[in-house]
Amino acid sequence: MFTINNKWTESDALLFGLFEDQNVNENHLMKVKDEIGVDLNPYIQTGHLSSTRRQLEKVLLPENDKLQRIYVVGMGSSHDMSEEHYRKTMGLAFQRLKKDEVESPAIFLDSFIPVGWSAERCSALISEVMLTSTFRLPSFKTHQKDERDTDSLVVWTNQEQHIIQAAFEKGRAFADGVNTARYLVHLPANILTASEMAEFATTMAEDYDFEINILDKEDMEELGMGALLAVNQGSTEPPKMIVLKYQGLEKWDDITALVGKGITYDTGGYSIKSKTGMPGMKGDMGGAAAVLGAMETIGRMKPKKNVLAVIPSSDNMISGDAFKPDDVITSMSGKTIEVLNTDAEGRLALADGVTYAQERGASRVINVATLTGGVVTALGSWMTGAMTNEENFYKDIEQAGKEAGEPMWLLPYNEDYKAQVKKSDIADLNNSPTRKAHAIMGGAFVGAFVEKVPWVHLDIAGTSMSENAHELGPKGPTGVMAKTLAGYIIK
Repeated sequence: MFTINNKWTESDALLFGLFEDQNVNENHLMKVKDEIGVDLNPYIQTGHLSSTRRQLEKVLLPENDKLQRIYVVGMGSSHDMSEEHYRKTMGLAFQRLKKDEVESPAIFLDSFIPVGWSAERCSALISEVMLTSTFRLPSFKTHQKDERDTDSLVVWTNQEQHIIQAAFEKGRAFADGVNTARYLVHLPANILTASEMAEFATTMAEDYDFEINILDKEDMEELGMGALLAVNQGSTEPPKMIVLKYQGLEKWDDITALVGKGITYDTGGYSIKSKTGMPGMKGDMGGAAAVLGAMETIGRMKPKKNVLAVIPSSDNMISGDAFKPDDVITSMSGKTIEVLNTDAEGRLALADGVTYAQERGASRVINVATLTGGVVTALGSWMTGAMTNEENFYKDIEQAGKEAGEPMWLLPYNEDYKAQVKKSDIADLNNSPTRKAHAIMGGAFVGAFVEKVPWVHLDIAGTSMSENAHELGPKGPTGVMAKTLAGYIIK
């Protein structure tokens, strides 16, 4: 996929980075002139080529035997570069190559390294962005254009080749995790059932030598997982609790549990959603997709960490057997729950998921879910909502999110909020105490099942989907939090 060398001769197009700082560009421009025989300075002086960030122009080389085009990418100031700017600029560049149907692109890596940045850092970002920005979601149309994937790149550089190769493979590992999450969220619910998700996880376990355990309905009944089983009552599809174990340490301790909500379709149950609120609910397993995407990256990178992935999965359907408002159910933890809203089903599934993770020895728990419309109201589609019982733990997750380009915002979580989910005359908890602070109520309910371990709750209801195509990918599933979860583990 990535060929690292100091040659560009087998490529038909070359990407060249142009910074506003002339001293940064001089050696790179000279290299292009000496190696390729093309002087880009006259194009720059006449204004045909711009160093303004995210500007892209191409120079045609009709008399060259192989190399036909040089794409010059405006990078802005070398001293004012963030990873967000870098990712988006490179994303536009690779999308342009795909649009122009470039078959064998090359990149002059050294020309894309800002002052103070390492070649390894840039390489990892470039490979990640190349694969995420040009990713195509599968289509079920009978007639569609056969598009070529952007999946190969010649890297022209004088840097240490083995170091650059390792960095490119790291970027690829993160990109593959994101794209796996996107793919899963995109699949229709009649194709991606809980059983099919379990099959997908089983294949992943075989590929990366994970230990896997799939709990069926009978297993859940024996363990008393009444919360997840209640969600599944109305369905003809059986529930699954998908458990993946990655052991990177000699002893099975110091375990991070990643718990992802795996509701493959959410009608709302008897608290039924509106006709406009139901389309798109195939994506209610975005938390599970993020966890599986993170596990793909972890499987490739093989960090010296212990990770337990737990995915409670079912759909939430309506039938004569479905659970109802006013039902009282008993969770795996033994706590009883008064059901006031069957559309608040994700937190029920997560309750048994986080309980099971702790039973398996989790030292800390991160749960991720498309949990509430309230977080969309509060934060829109630009920020993931978070809650925690341990601020230092949260800060580590937040930093991983910053590095991944996946920002989050910490919502309050104190005794006033905790008290709300305990307001029931007939049970220990209720699953929908109030519309006030809706996003916090969802997280506070899950938090009631965390027993003395550090915990972070991530609500991705607003960030899991993009309404439009963008510099880093297509319209639709974003794969959000796959990079953050993997980045936290691998750091």
